Amino acid sequence: MTDLPAESQPLSRPTFREAVRVYARIGCLSFGGPAGQIALMHREFVDELRWVEEDQFLHALNFCHLLPGPEAQQLATWIGWKLHGTRGGIVAGLLFILPGALVMALLAMLYVVAANLDWFSAIFLGIKAAVLAIVVQALLRIGGRALTTPLKRAIALAALVGIAVLALPFPLVILAALLTGYAAARWRPAWLGLGAGAPSVGSSSEPAPWRYSVKAIGVWGAIWAVPLLLVFVTLGRGHVLWDIGVFFSQLATVTFGGAYAVLAYMAQEAVSGFGWLSAGEMADGLGLAETTPGPLILVTQFVGFLAAYRDAAPFTPLIAGLLGAGLTLWVTFVPCFLWIFTFAPWIDRMERAAGLKGALAAVTAAVVGVIANLSLWFALHVLFERLIMVEWGPVAVQIPVLASVQWDALGLAILAAVLLFRFHWGIIPMLALCAGAGLLLDFV
Repeated sequence: MTDLPAESQPLSRPTFREAVRVYARIGCLSFGGPAGQIALMHREFVDELRWVEEDQFLHALNFCHLLPGPEAQQLATWIGWKLHGTRGGIVAGLLFILPGALVMALLAMLYVVAANLDWFSAIFLGIKAAVLAIVVQALLRIGGRALTTPLKRAIALAALVGIAVLALPFPLVILAALLTGYAAARWRPAWLGLGAGAPSVGSSSEPAPWRYSVKAIGVWGAIWAVPLLLVFVTLGRGHVLWDIGVFFSQLATVTFGGAYAVLAYMAQEAVSGFGWLSAGEMADGLGLAETTPGPLILVTQFVGFLAAYRDAAPFTPLIAGLLGAGLTLWVTFVPCFLWIFTFAPWIDRMERAAGLKGALAAVTAAVVGVIANLSLWFALHVLFERLIMVEWGPVAVQIPVLASVQWDALGLAILAAVLLFRFHWGIIPMLALCAGAGLLLDFV
């Protein structure tokens, strides 16, 4: 008897305990960024276990791209919600985050202990160079998929100029892209590569699940606000934990396009605005996040840890750092649950919304420009020791001092690029080799 192909086999419904075991396994194995994480979930839930239909999976993935936050974690949350309701969504979402969060907390503690050691700095020189190659790869991969029309390329260029040259705030760039995409989808959908005549949001005949959505907004909005209220009441608005909570709460509402898109904005504010860490330490944190399971946006946990560790009163540095990391995790990921539980009942309606599709396409194009700025930012800070700021009216551009080039970093970046683009190494072995090469150069 011939086995049926996977898509022809009937769906099975797991028990809650069976689902939890699979969620935990995925959380521990979710390396490789959103592409690898989504591929892993597709293989588990669609191909092997047959818990979710192919069309449902892709439908939900498109829906998650409309939301701010890490799409892979939100997809995991939606799958849990689809199988076992709210408790399933909570467990699936948490287990996707927690393994990587625990590893990142341990790495952050090791980082502050060993940061002043020469061998540790040498290892992280290799990691920074590797991160530069990783970000460039993300730029090329996303750009190749997203910039399919002249308007999309123009949006990407405008985003790059707006952030890198005019120093426009990241949320303003995203808002402009959203409005441009929405307008183009309504009046010139071909400019975004969209077909004309898509049904509107209100075309569904199903009753609107208002009650569920309103309840989700109230409950998860309150959960989001609780630690901020505690900080406000006990420590006041002048404490670093208040700044951490407010900043990363704002960040959680504008993280369209994944972690790479928002890193430049976060780095700009955390390094130049708040002074929580240096540009090199920001690159170190991204390197650590690349080596852990879970969403790349866990790099925010590293930033929160260092910010509170260095402004610890009235706590000890370690306790303050852990509180900063925990608060950052809370205000970064609780909004993800809010978005999913609020909008999941509307998924069919949102899939048919032409305006939203256009807005998403424009934001994705803008993200390419934002990632290009991130690539430039990392290259300048990794490859050169000194930069000068050139200002002319509203234009402000950082120019490297060519005599300050770091030849070790340049050589390691070339090595990383060759491994990634020519030999197609995975991120983890490539990071490991570059870290080892950096350590070796320190002894030469």
